[in-house]
Amino acid sequence: MIFAAFLSVLNPVPAIDCEEPMTQMAMNHCAFQDYMEADMGLNTQWALTSAAMKRRDKDSPPAGRDDRPGYFDALLAAQRAWIRYRDAHCQSEGYRARGGTLEPLLVSSCKAHLTRLRTADLEELARTY
Repeated sequence: MIFAAFLSVLNPVPAIDCEEPMTQMAMNHCAFQDYMEADMGLNTQWALTSAAMKRRDKDSPPAGRDDRPGYFDALLAAQRAWIRYRDAHCQSEGYRARGGTLEPLLVSSCKAHLTRLRTADLEELARTY
């Protein structure tokens, strides 16, 4: 552990400029950071949209009217299915460079794109209710 810390002082990892990444490793890193940013936005919107659906359940509970799940339960099931779809779809997108150094960039870029689209969907859903 001490040796690793010593090495990091001798060979510091250079900062990666995501404005103009120059290597495949930098491009992969920046694409992943972009995905992480999109995911944070999704998580923020998820909290807002799920709260809206829980309020909707409280204000007009569907229990007794039909055998379908409530607003929040339906949203949660959809979100879980969407995550499985996003991950599987983006894995297949990455296969365009399967095993190559470009694969992580393709996967992260795909996840960032689909995550931003889903965030917009959740925003619209929250506005509807």
